[in-house]
Amino acid sequence: MPSVVGLLEQRELGARRRVDELREKADRIQAELAVAEREWEEWAIACSRVGEVLAPAGESGQDHAPAEGTASAAEEQTAKTSQVPDAAKTKSQVPRWREGLAWSVLSVDYQRILKVLADRARLRQGPLTCQEMAAAFGMDVVPARVEALRSKAKRLVARGWLAEQQPGRFMLAQDVAGPGGGS
Repeated sequence: MPSVVGLLEQRELGARRRVDELREKADRIQAELAVAEREWEEWAIACSRVGEVLAPAGESGQDHAPAEGTASAAEEQTAKTSQVPDAAKTKSQVPRWREGLAWSVLSVDYQRILKVLADRARLRQGPLTCQEMAAAFGMDVVPARVEALRSKAKRLVARGWLAEQQPGRFMLAQDVAGPGGGS
């Protein structure tokens, strides 16, 4: 006859295996979700760009609009995206950095990345990896979360807000200042 403790240990082992399987499945799904969200965002941007290109010159506002990257152009873009139905909106717009552009034009997630890197720069601690950022934000350091952060960081690099002097290590771009903007 098996002991009660032995039976309990068997059940505990089975439950632990089930939890491990579900965690692995959740990590895979999170990674797939991050890829799908990125693809969706790219298609939404493409649709928006095609709409801008195909719109008659008078309707697009391009002939009378301020130069791209100015504060009023960013406000105009925000106004345009706020009129788009939720299903067609991109998750977040990241304008190209220019002197005087405030962090407030970015979504909260992007501002968090800039803030942690600004704090590191202020303390002269150097660049961060996405894994270190996830830990700093109190996130689970799992591939899906790290890849989502990497996607955001790469977008900030492409738009001039961050620099990546070594692969996978991010820091504020040279002229990017604190939350108020400017240098």
